[in-house]
Amino acid sequence: MSGAIAPMRPPRPSPRNVPLPESVAILAALPMPVVVLDAENRFRYANPAAELFFQLSFASLAALRLADLLPEDSRLFGLLTQVRQHEAPVSDHDLSFESPRLHRRGVSAHGGPLLEMPGAVVLTLQDGSTAQMMNRQLSFTGAARGASAMAEMLAHEVKNPLSGIRGAAQLLEQAQADDGDRELCQLIQDEADRIRDLVDRMDMFSDRPIELEAVNIHQVLDHVKRVAQTGFAAHLRIVEEYDPSLPPIFGNRDQLVQVLLNLVKNAAEAAPPTGGEIVLGTAFHHGVRIAVPGSSQRVHLPLQVTVRDNGPGIPDAVRATLFEAFVTTKRGGQGLGLALVAKLVADQGGLIECDSRPGRTLFRLSLAMPPAGTPVAQKEGRSKGPA
Repeated sequence: MSGAIAPMRPPRPSPRNVPLPESVAILAALPMPVVVLDAENRFRYANPAAELFFQLSFASLAALRLADLLPEDSRLFGLLTQVRQHEAPVSDHDLSFESPRLHRRGVSAHGGPLLEMPGAVVLTLQDGSTAQMMNRQLSFTGAARGASAMAEMLAHEVKNPLSGIRGAAQLLEQAQADDGDRELCQLIQDEADRIRDLVDRMDMFSDRPIELEAVNIHQVLDHVKRVAQTGFAAHLRIVEEYDPSLPPIFGNRDQLVQVLLNLVKNAAEAAPPTGGEIVLGTAFHHGVRIAVPGSSQRVHLPLQVTVRDNGPGIPDAVRATLFEAFVTTKRGGQGLGLALVAKLVADQGGLIECDSRPGRTLFRLSLAMPPAGTPVAQKEGRSKGPA
């Protein structure tokens, strides 16, 4: 009715003083991140999945506003405004959360009003990067298998005639009196050896059965740290950020050593010569579920191992294909190290991802816990060193 005067409403209590409804406790059981934001976009609730998403405990989130984690031009703020204006659910997809504290892409957000708290919004987030990571992992595994098939072909078609070429060069070197000719013969032998070593390195991609056992990952990291500090990372500071209560990892000790040596060696090469730092970390987080090769069951991947450096970061042009064979940012590199790392992690039923920006590159391994009753491996193990 035109000109009608709306009835007076009693003043609403401040959202900061309104207790959360008991139904919110149910959200703790959900696997996706859920937070409750009050009218000032302060965190009033965060379930365990949200703590993992933001990499902060609820106690830390409760002291922050959303603007402390995201830039003001983020589309998420527009979503929250629409929810409050229309008092109706609103969704948005393919959001990017880019800030010094948060780095997420491909996020879907679903917001709805919490009627018991005026101005409050229940926000559900779905991180599409996990699904993308799993798809990339499958691509990496396929690329590794392709490299394996190529290695078998090269071993058969190249190594035998290569051996003949090298032998002939040795005979010519012994028969030639001219220093220039002997130098050319030695060059032929050196190049033959280089091609042979490349074929041998590719042979590491072949599918061989591996033995999985319960592994103390901190013992593995200590071994890798000792190797690094006495060699390629002697000039760098290596920091440990471990969760001492982390349970054993279900994997292969020797291959875990090889994986981490490769990652630490890459970090050492990327870190600046002055002020360079490598951070080794472990943590327990709720992860995705994935089938372990050779098993019909799907397992949890809550155990995370990270290697972080303060180098210049990985160029955007190669980041999407970083774990594929023959992709490298190193001058003279062959691009097999990270491809092998991806294969070895996949063979153990794990996932690997990379988060890189200028001044910070982090490789994260997500690994499984061993079945109940699996004995912990006690052997020191031997590593072939970084590939």
